[in-house]
Amino acid sequence: KHWCVSQGVSSLVRAREGGSAELACTLTPDSKEGTTPNLFPLHVVEWVRLGYNVPILIKFGVYAPRVHPNYKGRVSLTRGASLLVERLTLEDEGWFECRILLLDSKTDDFRNGTWTFLSITAPPVFIKKPPTFVEVLLGDSLTLSCGAHGNPRPTVVWHKDESPIEKHEKIKVLNGTLSLASVTRNISGVYKCHVSNSEGNLTHSTQLQVKGPPIIIISPEDTTLNMSQDAVLQCQADAYPSNLTYEWLKQGQNVYHIESLKSRVKILVDGTLLIPNLIPEDAGNYTCIPTNGLLTPPSASAHLKVKHPARVGRMPRETYLPAGMEGVIVCPVQADPPVLYVNWTKDGNNLNLDNFPGWMVNSEGSVFIATANDNAVGMYTCTAYNSYGTMGQSEPTQVILQDPPSFRVPPRPEYLQEVGRDLIIPCEASGDPTPNVTWSKIGPTPRSPYTVLANGSLLLQPLSKDHHGGWECLATNRVATVSAGTVVMVLGTSPHVASSIYVTTEMNQANVSWVPGFDGGYTQKFTVWSVTVKQASRGKHEWASLPVPTSKNYLLVTGLLAGTGYQFSVLPQNKLGSGPFSEIVTVRTQVSLTLSVAWSPPEAPSSPLTGYVLQARRDQGQWVILSSNISANQSELLVQGLLRDSIYDLRLMSRSNKVLSEPSESVNVSTIGMEIYPLRPSFLEVIPEPLLAGVLGGVCFLFVAIILSLVTACYMSHRRQRLRRKRRQDLPSAFQKNSSPEARSPPRSPDSVLKLKLCPPLPFFPNSSSSQSDRSSFDKGSRGEYHDQRKQLLSNSSPPPHYTLFESHLGSQAPSPTALESISRGPDGRFIVQPLPEGSSPSNKKNLRKDVLQSNGGASGSGSNRTSFRDSPKSSILSSEKDERKDSPLTVDVPEDAVKSEEEPIWKPQDVTIRQKHRPSGQTSRVSDYRRACYFGNTSSPMDRLPTSRIQWDISPVTSVTSLIPVQTPQETTSPRSHPRT
Repeated sequence: KHWCVSQGVSSLVRAREGGSAELACTLTPDSKEGTTPNLFPLHVVEWVRLGYNVPILIKFGVYAPRVHPNYKGRVSLTRGASLLVERLTLEDEGWFECRILLLDSKTDDFRNGTWTFLSITAPPVFIKKPPTFVEVLLGDSLTLSCGAHGNPRPTVVWHKDESPIEKHEKIKVLNGTLSLASVTRNISGVYKCHVSNSEGNLTHSTQLQVKGPPIIIISPEDTTLNMSQDAVLQCQADAYPSNLTYEWLKQGQNVYHIESLKSRVKILVDGTLLIPNLIPEDAGNYTCIPTNGLLTPPSASAHLKVKHPARVGRMPRETYLPAGMEGVIVCPVQADPPVLYVNWTKDGNNLNLDNFPGWMVNSEGSVFIATANDNAVGMYTCTAYNSYGTMGQSEPTQVILQDPPSFRVPPRPEYLQEVGRDLIIPCEASGDPTPNVTWSKIGPTPRSPYTVLANGSLLLQPLSKDHHGGWECLATNRVATVSAGTVVMVLGTSPHVASSIYVTTEMNQANVSWVPGFDGGYTQKFTVWSVTVKQASRGKHEWASLPVPTSKNYLLVTGLLAGTGYQFSVLPQNKLGSGPFSEIVTVRTQVSLTLSVAWSPPEAPSSPLTGYVLQARRDQGQWVILSSNISANQSELLVQGLLRDSIYDLRLMSRSNKVLSEPSESVNVSTIGMEIYPLRPSFLEVIPEPLLAGVLGGVCFLFVAIILSLVTACYMSHRRQRLRRKRRQDLPSAFQKNSSPEARSPPRSPDSVLKLKLCPPLPFFPNSSSSQSDRSSFDKGSRGEYHDQRKQLLSNSSPPPHYTLFESHLGSQAPSPTALESISRGPDGRFIVQPLPEGSSPSNKKNLRKDVLQSNGGASGSGSNRTSFRDSPKSSILSSEKDERKDSPLTVDVPEDAVKSEEEPIWKPQDVTIRQKHRPSGQTSRVSDYRRACYFGNTSSPMDRLPTSRIQWDISPVTSVTSLIPVQTPQETTSPRSHPRT
């Protein structure tokens, strides 16, 4: 026969904790084999649980079952093979299986049933919970843990004062645990942990108290009372724990430690301060400090004013004044209301300040003495008065005059020392009593140490860069304080920081200026660093440096963008390195705005319009014309170049030819706060800067080359024309009378023209005036290249007193096309022009020339020059024919037709023709001291060799005032004119 195991249809059995549950399992015979229901074969029943190594129950026949220790007394078989589990716990929940082994079976296989899950439900039960009462110190952290188990799993919810804690800034709840990083006072309260599931719920309450210092609820208030009244200052606080004590301070001192208060003052239980029968000394600042011994107690203050008649405090018995210096005799006045005036007595008599010049009573009631002397010595008292009156006279003080401290060894005004060395600056003072000497640095205190020696000297060891600057030595005693200053210059350092950075901006440039710091002993240069102020999203800043010319403390930075923010800083440098950067100055360049202006033309103009004129002014300044060529057909115009943050006035005038109408009403335009939008880059901004610079440089070079070519061509053409004209005009010049207005000016010869041009205004050529006479002049053919010079010099002063006759050049390289006439003296002493015979030999020409020069040398002169010329040997003036031909760079041409007339010769000043000749290289020239001093500077010897590269002028001195040359003019005959000598 075959048997099968049946556990029932359901695979899930539910039970409650503490109850019982039956897990069904039956043994039935096979349906194909009939059997007696009550006859069971021998078998073994086992109940196993998933997770257990051994069965929880084994039953064989009539023997007692074997039970797992965890189920001892709680499990049994019922109704055959079913398992009954009693006193269920949550741990009994799990998977169970029934197994039956038939002993008469041919195999040892168990007949297994299906797995059955035993589910245990239970209400929540706390497994951990916080204490019922919790104290936590202010500022500490806090953790409250709440946990429960049950089936289904319970949920945990925290409440504070009946309100659920869901989202809180400081309180965090995670897995049933409440935590705070820092406890504050408002955290105090009742916290509830609520756990629940489908089987039930539980709640646990915790009282939280935050311990901390007190909180002042009622603060004291400022109070003003009259003298002898009672003062009540309230102060009330709350705290946990509440073991409060109150402490009151006056001016930082406990009121029970103040002699005038400790016997009168009372502090009540609620913290109130009571001061009966006020006196003037009770006035002051009072502070209430409640405390419970935790952390830092709070405080609150109030000021108590006690109104009383003016009184004088403790007067010193002796007052010392420094002789010869200013001093003060102090009257320690106490007055509320304020003092009105103070009366002083000296030696028992009222002090009359009119008898002591330089004395005065200041606003505090003290006597100020500009210069203390013996008049200040005496016994003084003061009496103060206010609107309440006075409380009497002060105690007397004896004024004693003493000498102020003096410097026995003062410091020098300046000390220069190299960095790293030791520097001792003496400062020894004497006085009665002995003064105390201290040192202080003017400006920021140096980080490097410094020491004041016993004798008052300042020791800088070692000398560092931050020791540089001004130092002050103070000598102080009871009489006075005197000071002496010095400057320490630390050499051999990098330069100091530049200060006072100032930047002024325009549209496309900014002028940066600064005050240089000390250069460290070496020449310093500056570099201006600039950067565009960019937004953070545009990347890091890239600073650009601009060198500054030496010895300059300003720089004009050009090429900036309009309406752009820039930052500037100045960096000093010397041979030892760079100094610190200066402060960064942020500025913004100005911007140019464009404005559209529209108008309506005049309705009925009196005359036809030819245009409009637009005027503008900025910030109520002067009216300026913006545009004067506006067409009459226009009714709208774009005005460019307006600046931001300005106020403009615009007005329009109609124009009819040169006549303007009355201006229209002005229109006010404000650009203050106007937003500026960046323009799109122009074509030139798109081109790379190197390429643009190359193109512009090439265009400029081509333009300059064209200009130079044109100038060179014009110059060469002009030079050829001048040479060609000179050849045509190089004909013998005729002496003729010049009746132009210039002839009435003082006489002037070619020699004087050259002297005025070539000679400096030396006393060797004194200016002299002459009477009205005929004036010689160059004719048109002989002016040549000297025409402009002579025209410029016509208005100068009179010619020098000694004229010279230019030597003719016989046998020169470019001889005159006609023969030269010689000049000789006639029997009556006059000069006569005689033509040379056509067949004259060069020797005759030389003799004739020699006669002329000898007659000139024998003429009478004036002044000291006459003596020097007479004493000059003729050998120094005359030369051989060969020398004459080579050395004479100037010629005098006399035309032949000038002596054709047989009439009486006329004496008159005339011009001579001057032609410039170039001497061969290496040639020397014998000239007089007079000529060398004039044209070539003062030299030791007139025989010195002259530079070959210079043009030599061979000029012979003549003693006559004017060059009187007899000539007979065919056109007119006049009587001789006299010329006075000067």
